[in-house]
Amino acid sequence: MTDTILTGLDPATLGDLLRVAGSTGFDRWQDQIRRTGGCSNPIHLSGWTLTKDRTTGQTLHRYSTDTEPGGRLRVACGNRRASRCPACAWTYSADTYHLIRAGLAGDQDKDVPTTVRDHPRVFATLTAPSFGPVHNRPDSGRCRTTHSPDDDALGTPLDPDTYDYAGAVLFNNHAGDLWQRFTNRLRREIAARAGVTQRELKETARVSYGKVAEFQKRGAVHFHAVIRLDGPDGPDSPPPSWASVQLLDDSIRAAVAHPYTTITVPPAAGQPARPLRWGTQLDIRPIRAFDAGTDITEQAVASYVAKYATKAAETTGTVDRRVGNREALVLLEVPDHPRRLIEACFDLDPLYPDRRLRAWAHMLGFRGHFSSKSRRYSTTLGALRQIRADYRAAQQREGLGLPDPDQDPTVLVLTDWQYAGQGHSPGESVLAASIARDLQHNRETAREVLADLEGERS
Repeated sequence: MTDTILTGLDPATLGDLLRVAGSTGFDRWQDQIRRTGGCSNPIHLSGWTLTKDRTTGQTLHRYSTDTEPGGRLRVACGNRRASRCPACAWTYSADTYHLIRAGLAGDQDKDVPTTVRDHPRVFATLTAPSFGPVHNRPDSGRCRTTHSPDDDALGTPLDPDTYDYAGAVLFNNHAGDLWQRFTNRLRREIAARAGVTQRELKETARVSYGKVAEFQKRGAVHFHAVIRLDGPDGPDSPPPSWASVQLLDDSIRAAVAHPYTTITVPPAAGQPARPLRWGTQLDIRPIRAFDAGTDITEQAVASYVAKYATKAAETTGTVDRRVGNREALVLLEVPDHPRRLIEACFDLDPLYPDRRLRAWAHMLGFRGHFSSKSRRYSTTLGALRQIRADYRAAQQREGLGLPDPDQDPTVLVLTDWQYAGQGHSPGESVLAASIARDLQHNRETAREVLADLEGERS
């Protein structure tokens, strides 16, 4: 146990840490936490599993949590938020990276052909409109202060009293609906430029995408999306001859600007009718397989999307869990700008009860999925998780010398699992964080070694 772990601990946490480290089941506890990747908030299970031979009734293997530390098996919580569980967020980010990259470069193991690289594809960023001038907005022409990159003032209004907080949270709240309208209109714009009907478009082409939401410093959501033109069967079929990056680019710009993509929020007590639409800042860049000047590469896009898949509104200074009342904002020391956005959600909730603004106040009104994809973009996160689970199960069977029940019909597996709690004691939390750091260091070292080897080969 290093001195670094013990530095700055309060007496209660230090005492609990020494209790855990001195327990008879400490080595097995460490093994469990390593298997979770150093999860910050593991789920505890109690139960047993029994593997038998159907024909003879012989017990091939029996496992029970009765022999585990505290009578529990600890498994990863699976939370995607880096603010909640960095270890599980790392796994989620890695899965998102492989999902996005498979849709760009292809991956036979994920049933995406490498010919998908030849399909027209772009990386588009759709932003929110202005709700008032903010610090470090070059296009506003009103912020005369030079800010450092870590200045807390960045993104905050120049004049909070005139900033449209209601409009900001209503935009966040409807962002998912705006995206749906955009994709619907995009298909029409593509058909119009290709000179085909909507029915003909379905028979010859398909729009596929993978996207992630990101909160800007001002607390407004925008979307980063990989948008691709496929044949009618998705990545398995070539796009029609008329499909091109330029056609896709033109269609996206037209769809974003079209009146159909505007949602009008009806007036309510003290609130005017509000037309919600995308902002004028629209960035569309072609994606290339390799570095080609100003175009961005497949790896860069996948890394960028994966980076933001584990972040949420807490990057703006708000909290990563629901807020019950205004008094909690003071206790949580939420900065002024996100506090006003949260309070706007509280104020508007009774006026638009179907939008559930109070429930999503900690997300500044946003209630959509942070990462999503169209049906045929590539593989799924569920499929990637299943591949990992199957691999670990096969490893365990091999270590125990057990047959695969999916391959051998004579094998019967019986299980009984129950939820037994969640989380760590204070001392366990410190030790788990240390394990997570060690695992992260090992991953970074392995990545550097691999990069050096690839550099030598080239």
